[in-house]
Amino acid sequence: MASSRASTGHTPGSGYPDSSGLKGSIVATQREKANQFQKLHEGPCFVIPNPWDIGSAKVLAGLGFEALATSSAASAAAIGKRDHELTRDEALAHSRTIVDATDLPVSADLENGFGDTPVAVAETVRRAAEAGLVGCTIEDTTGNTVHPLYDFDLAVERVAAGAAAARALEFPFLLTARTHNLLFPGGQLDETVRRLQAFEKAGADVLFAPALPELAAVQMICGSLTKPFNFMVGIPGKSFSVAELAAAGVRRISLATSLYRAAMTGFLDAAREVQVHGTFTFLERTLKSTGEIVGLMRS
Repeated sequence: MASSRASTGHTPGSGYPDSSGLKGSIVATQREKANQFQKLHEGPCFVIPNPWDIGSAKVLAGLGFEALATSSAASAAAIGKRDHELTRDEALAHSRTIVDATDLPVSADLENGFGDTPVAVAETVRRAAEAGLVGCTIEDTTGNTVHPLYDFDLAVERVAAGAAAARALEFPFLLTARTHNLLFPGGQLDETVRRLQAFEKAGADVLFAPALPELAAVQMICGSLTKPFNFMVGIPGKSFSVAELAAAGVRRISLATSLYRAAMTGFLDAAREVQVHGTFTFLERTLKSTGEIVGLMRS
């Protein structure tokens, strides 16, 4: 795969290794990465995959992808935790390992900004920049099952605070604002549009709403915005092809936990075959050596 674009420092105790000392030099500065990331959003539609460790980041770089993003769920699972169980320090330590793994621009899934207040969101954006990131995603979920979304006004204030913190930086840091209203019972497209348009007006650079039910809805959402829209692939039945999404107006396609789940599916299938059947037919379907994997890696 030559290109993914559609033409048609370690914190002690964090659980993440330091990526220093690996082969390959990091030559792009943070400003250069930020400019590159900003330019990608000018078009055409591109795919931003989600690695979960240094090796997967290097493989994706070697395959020709032009930017990377973390997944909160995949990065948590990689150290034996559930989604939303990482602290801000742990999430940013993980982000730093992905940043340092390659010379590609990296954006991070930083959940709800690790705090309810606009001040907390602004601090998370500043610390994301300090971790070497050139963008991040902030969502409007509270973590409270009874009241899962922030009230509209507070949700908008949180985005505005994050955008102000991003604008105060010395390089273009892209803030993605994400509404999860369709992930909860009773979620309506009208409210999705209302929130995304308000987030855009508050200063978000990219807009994001997972679980759009059909391509017509994707097209409608893209048409209601003036800034780039990110579509998340990963929900069965609600994931469409790059060509279809580009035609609908999508500018960026993220993969969330899709690649991590695909990798772990192969791992579990092989382990269960050994445990249950005592056979090793999975070897006929694998790469022949780790050398093939390492040969794909690029810094």
